[in-house]
Amino acid sequence: MSPRGVTVRSVPTPDAVEVRRSRRRTRTVTAWREGGVTVVSIPARFTRAQEREWVDRMLGRLAVQDERRRPSDAALLRRATELSREYLEGRAVPASVSWSSRQGKRWGSCTTVDRTIRISDRLQGMPRWVLDYVLMHELAHLLRPGHDGSFWALVDRYPHTARARGFLDGYAYARGHGEAGPDDDGAWDVDEDAMPVPDEATDGVLFDMGTARRPSLGGRRA
Repeated sequence: MSPRGVTVRSVPTPDAVEVRRSRRRTRTVTAWREGGVTVVSIPARFTRAQEREWVDRMLGRLAVQDERRRPSDAALLRRATELSREYLEGRAVPASVSWSSRQGKRWGSCTTVDRTIRISDRLQGMPRWVLDYVLMHELAHLLRPGHDGSFWALVDRYPHTARARGFLDGYAYARGHGEAGPDDDGAWDVDEDAMPVPDEATDGVLFDMGTARRPSLGGRRA
């Protein structure tokens, strides 16, 4: 059943899109992912032409957001290289950085022998500063294999370390997971655990038509 004051309909696009018209919404358009469907919420007053215009616009914005939050392996390596140059004088030089679905409870791991870093694909979609922290954590392990004071001194060069650790620790506490340690093959993992993928219903984009430039709202009524 639709919420009161909201009209719902599906739109034929390459991906599943659901448009929700709300009488309460007057000047904003919002889009988010919900159960494999892209939901676009628009003001009820929109014409069909305006609806199509804004659905296309918001799908484009979500695509840009997805690309930014789900970088390729090559992009991960580039970002790790940037972080190493900025905070570690370029001394940590990974041979590869790749997404992995085999990290278990870990957020990342590295093997110092071949300088490979693996990042849990559960981090895809997370804020960039959280991903950067995990990358910094693993880069620091290329220089210091343990979690001693020297290791944390390297990690703490990243300015958002405390914020990211607090973010991860909060979810770890809420989920009740314990800390992880080095795994059997000598790869050291990230010991802050249990940050779930954010609720897709809250991971989206909002466009305020009253404060930003926007496409024309004119045109013939459909």
